[in-house]
Amino acid sequence: MKKSKLRKIGQILAGAVLAVSAVVFAAAMILLFLQLSGRSSLVKETEGAAPVLAEPVPLTDFVLDDDWQEGDVFYEGVHYRYNSDIMTFLFLGIDKMGEVREAESGIDGGQSDAVFLLVLDPHSKEISVIGVNRDTMTDVDVYNQEGQFLNTITTQLCLQHGYGDGAQLSCERTVTAVSRLFYGLPIHGYCSVNMGAIPLLNDAIGGVRVTALEDVPGSHIKKGDDVLLKGEMAYVYLHNRDTASAESARRRLERQKQYLAAYAGTAMDALKQDLSLPKSLYDILSKYMVTDISLDEVSYLAMQITGYHFSEDHIYSLEGETRSDGMHEGFYPDETALYELILQVFYEEV
Repeated sequence: MKKSKLRKIGQILAGAVLAVSAVVFAAAMILLFLQLSGRSSLVKETEGAAPVLAEPVPLTDFVLDDDWQEGDVFYEGVHYRYNSDIMTFLFLGIDKMGEVREAESGIDGGQSDAVFLLVLDPHSKEISVIGVNRDTMTDVDVYNQEGQFLNTITTQLCLQHGYGDGAQLSCERTVTAVSRLFYGLPIHGYCSVNMGAIPLLNDAIGGVRVTALEDVPGSHIKKGDDVLLKGEMAYVYLHNRDTASAESARRRLERQKQYLAAYAGTAMDALKQDLSLPKSLYDILSKYMVTDISLDEVSYLAMQITGYHFSEDHIYSLEGETRSDGMHEGFYPDETALYELILQVFYEEV
């Protein structure tokens, strides 16, 4: 072969290598940009924030050491510090079936039938989930139909979403209520989904298999049944409850927690095979969802959680008791147990 031809082939190969290298470099830069911009935007508004833990029980004597910092907690003989690298997201299931539409009245935003905190800990590489009873009695900001603030009252947490536009404003007010319940916990983002999207979300990963925890009203599902939830049956399993039965909201929350664990396991396996899954789910949910989490942030989180661990041991719920006034149920959290849960999930021993 002539040298000129060899030289030309070499130039072509060199050009190809440079082109591929440029593409790889550009892809790497885009990936890095998504990670950096995703994380920076997530932490921007909450940077430096931490819960303010009032002590619910008397503390033993403690002499401050040289490592003590503002915001640290000494409890039951242990020195704790808030994990400022942790990320916490609020997920809400709203009792509306259709696509998201702004409410005509400021008191018709819909109730949050499901309330969960998703916690990502980059230190332990653990994912934790805290299920919050919809009937949890806490401070709720009340507004009139025109959106004017009236008062703050103690009532069911699920009602806070109703005092708003059924979209961003309702979510932001619910974020405030949940953060307040958790002693001022920073919440990095929210996502509310109208319950009508559950079948779409469920079927996008091929369905979810569960062992029924109880007989489910309005279905043929009986306690102990091994069921692959598909389509509307997923909605029924997560939504239906016997409102005439005591603690029906608590038992439904147990089903929701069980489903979430099963869904997360199935979705995590699918994500390892297809990193575009979060975007696919994002696109499916877009008309049913209200969120302040951008696609950049979704991309960043998707890349992060592939290395995280998740198990039912890290699914928590608030302890407390349900009381009824004859018309409505209210769940009253055990304040000491809540305080200890915050320390367990969001703080680290020093």
